Amino acid sequence: MHGPSERLTTADGRTLAYRRLGSGPTLVCHPGGPGFSSLYLSDLGRLDEELELVLVDPRDTGRSDPAAEPHAYEIDDYVSDLEELRAHLGLERMQLLGHSHGGVAAAAYAASHAERVERLILASTLPRHGPEQEATMQAAIQERSAEPWYDDAVAALKTELEGDFADGRELMDLSQRMMPLYFARYGDRERAYVQDMDGEKLSVDALRLWEKEIFGHFDLRPLLPRLTMPTLVITGERDFITGPSCAAELAAAIPEAETVVLPRVGHMVFVEAPDAFRQAVLSFLGVGAPA
Repeated sequence: MHGPSERLTTADGRTLAYRRLGSGPTLVCHPGGPGFSSLYLSDLGRLDEELELVLVDPRDTGRSDPAAEPHAYEIDDYVSDLEELRAHLGLERMQLLGHSHGGVAAAAYAASHAERVERLILASTLPRHGPEQEATMQAAIQERSAEPWYDDAVAALKTELEGDFADGRELMDLSQRMMPLYFARYGDRERAYVQDMDGEKLSVDALRLWEKEIFGHFDLRPLLPRLTMPTLVITGERDFITGPSCAAELAAAIPEAETVVLPRVGHMVFVEAPDAFRQAVLSFLGVGAPA
C-alpha cells in the first residue's frame, strides 16, 4: 500500500522523498504534525483508486533529510519544498491537498504561487489558533473526560507540550497515546490505525519550533483572499482542534471556497469517514462517478 519511495535533491542539497499511489489525475498531498511523514495519510480513504496520489515526506520525516539547522521548519520552508517538488514532477499546475499542519503549508503555498495551483483541498486545518480556538479545544478535550483512555491521553499531551521527550520515537509514542483525542469515537478501526504507526519517529525540531514559536502566533487570514483557485475546505464536526469554526473562518476569506463538514467525525476525517471523505474530494475534483 505504501508504494516505493522516490526522491529529489533540493537546491540546498537535501533529499526530499515522496511516494506515488494509484493512477489517474495527480493529487499532491502534504501531511501534518508538523513532524509526521506521509505514512499516516495511508491511501486517504482509498483516493488512490481514482487518483495518482503524490505523498510527500516533509523535511526530517520518512526518508527526507532534516533541514540544515533546527529553525528551518517555518511555514515558508515547507512552501519552498512544495515548489521544488512541483517543478521536479513537471507539473505546470497542480492539484494540492494539505491535512492539518499540511493544510497550513498548502494554503501558504497557494497564496504565494496561485498560478501553480489548479485546485486546493484544505482538510482538517486552520488559519490561526487564537483564544477562541483554544477555548473550543479545551472544551472539546473535557467532553471526552469519561472515556477510559482520557487520563493517559491528557497526560501524554501535557508531557509532549512540556517537551519532555528524548527523541522522535518517544515523541511518536506520546502522539499515539494522545491520538484518541483526535477521533470522535475511538473504536477498533481507529485503534488499529494508530497501532499501524508503531516504529515511526517524528521530527523533534519541526514540532518544537511549531509549538514553541509558531502555533500561538501564526495568522494566515491576510493571505486567504489570494486563494483564487477553487478550494475545498473539509473538516469533522467533532474535530477538537480544527473543527467547524476553523473551517468557517477559512471559507469566509477564500473567494471560491466550498465547505464540507462531516458529521460525527474528528480530526482524522479519512479514517473515521473514508467513504464520505473520498466522495467529497472526488466530487470537488470532478473525478469518477457523480456523487
